[in-house]
Amino acid sequence: MLENKKLFQHGTLGALMAGLYEGTLSIQELLTHGDMGIGTMDGLDGELIILDGVAYQGKSDGSFKKLNGNELVPYAAVTQFKAERLQLINEELSANEVKNLLEKKLSSKNVFSGIRVGGTFKQVRVRNMPKQDKPYPRLIEVSEIQPEYQEKDITGTIVGFYTPSLFQGAAAAGFHMHFISEARDFGGHVLDFVLAEGSIEVETIETLEQHFPTHNASFMEAEFDDANLHAEIEAAEG
Repeated sequence: MLENKKLFQHGTLGALMAGLYEGTLSIQELLTHGDMGIGTMDGLDGELIILDGVAYQGKSDGSFKKLNGNELVPYAAVTQFKAERLQLINEELSANEVKNLLEKKLSSKNVFSGIRVGGTFKQVRVRNMPKQDKPYPRLIEVSEIQPEYQEKDITGTIVGFYTPSLFQGAAAAGFHMHFISEARDFGGHVLDFVLAEGSIEVETIETLEQHFPTHNASFMEAEFDDANLHAEIEAAEG
């Protein structure tokens, strides 16, 4: 039971914000820790979406593909998702209205929670970060040129996590969501959406397992300046 309530996170958002984009853990290894999750790829190459134990990548050119397991991630979070609370939605709701409902389903704002929103969406707007080359810029700079894509009348699933404000920097405080279409041909980091009908699911997470890339020299030798970290996260994560 406890295994189903653990969040495994490799790397931190704070390190990603500082420009540490080198992949340091394989998708294959990541999937041994959970079947639902989010993250990014080596070199900040798009967005990672994991659903039902399968990993996908949304790229900045709008393409979308299933991953083979050999790819590397600098930052990702996964859980063995098992919903504890479910609510069916049969009316049109904005992203903020869905988030308000999700907040009411949280057991507490002081713990991590896994979330899923599935169904038919009137519209979904996502972004997919463009791949970067060394020397890597800070994430806030990349976010200013991130490509955005939108689809209308699409069926799919939003997956993600709620992070307590206390852990801002380890992850993004509040809701961090990625979308994947039912056809597995569209997705990315969610910027906005309108849910036509579907369901919301929430799981309370009891344990955070924070994994660090201790064999990566760039991470181990980095000196972090977190003076503007919170503001940069809010700006970059949308």
